[in-house]
Amino acid sequence: MRVTVMFALMLAAGTGIASAQQAILRNGSCPSGYNTSGNYCVPGSSAGHAIERNGSCPSGYNTSGNYCVMGSGGKIAIHRVGSCPSGYNTSGNYCVSQR
Repeated sequence: MRVTVMFALMLAAGTGIASAQQAILRNGSCPSGYNTSGNYCVPGSSAGHAIERNGSCPSGYNTSGNYCVMGSGGKIAIHRVGSCPSGYNTSGNYCVSQR
């Protein structure tokens, strides 16, 4: 979860890494578009942004096993801990970027 939050915060800060998907920790089977590599899921060329599922997926995301994968037109989501940061809206257990 920490890697996903760091990725989303760097994206929000405008670091320009939006086009590069990151490997995520494997929790069961990898989400669609990702391949297993040891304890990680590595994104393939068609992989959308994925985060571990915590309840229902946020708006703009589809369920894929234990993950939520961004659909077309979706926005970056992070796990919500308390209030969402500036620039994010609450969507269930997640904070979804307004951009």
